Formats: sequence, structure tokens, C-alpha cells
Amino acid sequence: PLENIESISKFARSHDLKMHLDGARLWNACVATGISLKEYCRHFDSISLCFSKGLGAPVGSIVTGDKQFINRVHYYRKVYGGGMRQIGILAAACIYAVENHFSRLHEDHQRARKFAEAISHISAIKVDLETVQTNIVVFDIAKPNFDAEKFVGTLQENGVLMLEIDPNRIRAVTHLDLKDKDIDKAVEVLTNLLK
Repeated sequence: PLENIESISKFARSHDLKMHLDGARLWNACVATGISLKEYCRHFDSISLCFSKGLGAPVGSIVTGDKQFINRVHYYRKVYGGGMRQIGILAAACIYAVENHFSRLHEDHQRARKFAEAISHISAIKVDLETVQTNIVVFDIAKPNFDAEKFVGTLQENGVLMLEIDPNRIRAVTHLDLKDKDIDKAVEVLTNLLK
């Protein structure tokens, strides 16, 4: 995947175009591929990184770029009311997340894989295991007149949180707060509801 990023970056720079990386899940991509943050980011002019997705901080994102770009970001943040005061405690949470949760993201990936492999044996579920590379599992339910939105509500009533993304498609995300027993429970609930 890095070769594609490199070639797009070269093309953009040869045409005086700027490249921005929405790195909300870049931490997970680094862990999954073994490619460093530095290596991914060197191809972009600006980058945003999220400390809550994946890393588990309560809130927080960072934007990087050259001085002129950061000055514009500060201006628009104020214009849109995004400024906060006395946020040192939130910054501390972000630092803690980077220092303590980045190195454990592989656990989320393993749990996602475990979940995907387990549900692939449920006859009503169609999941492409090749697409499960980080902590996100997307699967389809092959049942007539299936309503993913209603089904996700039933899952929630049974203590399992997922998101419908199409009438037959559901997304599950593993994260810091999940343990192996939670994956087992989700598989059990899905199995029982889809019998």
C-alpha cells in the first residue's frame, strides 16, 4: 500500500497539489503493516491523528503541517468555536494513550480476527476474512427481508453494540475495553439470534 501512497504523493507534488492524511485510524494501520508513523506521514503535507479512535483517550485529535497551515487551522478552529481552555488534563490523557495503548493495538486486531473467523461459520453471515486487517469487521446478513437497523437494536438489547451501515451490512469494531469473553458473548448472541 505504501507504493501507491508514494506514487500519488509524487504526482501531487509535481502538480503543486497538497496532500492531507486523515489519520483517524493510522495507529491501527501502523500496527497492522509494521510501517512506522514517520514513514506513512512523510508523504503528506498535513496530517490529522485521532487519540480516541483506537487509542482510547476520552477525546482529542492533533493536526500537523507547516507553520502557515497550522496558523490557518488555529484561525478556523476559533471561527467554528473549537477552542478549549485549560485542557491539560485531556492532553495528559492523549499522551497516556500514545505511551500505553499504541503498543497493545495488536490485541484489538487479534480479537477482530477471532470474531470474524467465528462468525464466518454462521450460515446467515457472509464475511470476507481478507478484509479483516485491523480492528474492524464488516459482514453481511444473507436473510430475506433482513433489517440491519432493527437487528442492531436487538443486539443492543442483548448487550452487544454494533452499527448498521447498509440494509444487510453491519460493522463491528474491537477496542481497548473489550476482552476475549466479550468476543465470545458477541458470537454467542449472533449465533442464537440468527438460528
